[in-house]
Amino acid sequence: MKSTIKRKTYAAIYRLLDRVSPLSEDCGTLCQAACCTCGGDSSTENGLDFDMGIYLLPGEEKLFTRKETWLKWSVENAEDYDFPDSWYGKIYFVRCNCAPHCPREKRPLQCRFFPLAPHLTDEDELVLIHSDAELPYTCPLISKNVELTPSFLKATYTVWKRLIQDPLIYDLVKWDSCIREEISIMYQK
Repeated sequence: MKSTIKRKTYAAIYRLLDRVSPLSEDCGTLCQAACCTCGGDSSTENGLDFDMGIYLLPGEEKLFTRKETWLKWSVENAEDYDFPDSWYGKIYFVRCNCAPHCPREKRPLQCRFFPLAPHLTDEDELVLIHSDAELPYTCPLISKNVELTPSFLKATYTVWKRLIQDPLIYDLVKWDSCIREEISIMYQK
């Protein structure tokens, strides 16, 4: 599985997202950094049987050495999981080591986008919605529908607009979009 997005493009995307944040203050103060405290044992306490982590987007692994002490890596086969048919071969799943937090400037994209997710409408228009991923915690940004900074919304939209030019990422966003029954649009152009 080969992404069309080059390492330097991913690096530029990381730099752009380094400049924005969902709130003007640290959103982790609202929830005691729930998304950065690993999940681990708490995931089973909340009825979920998985370690908290994320899949990297195709090609995003190029930004890492796989020797980062703050990450635990798993290499999986896309065919063994619920991914679009165009996804085959190696996919990378990372979990935080909780030591005590990851370096913010190195966070994977899915962490940087949270609490937003991309969605393609029936007309194939890109919109941003609240993430509908199953989580072992409640994000107050989602549950309280907190207004996100315009710079964060715009930068996240701009990045997703670029990312879905890659056929593999487009297929993933389309795949996820097709299984949603209801959406509440947070941002659209």
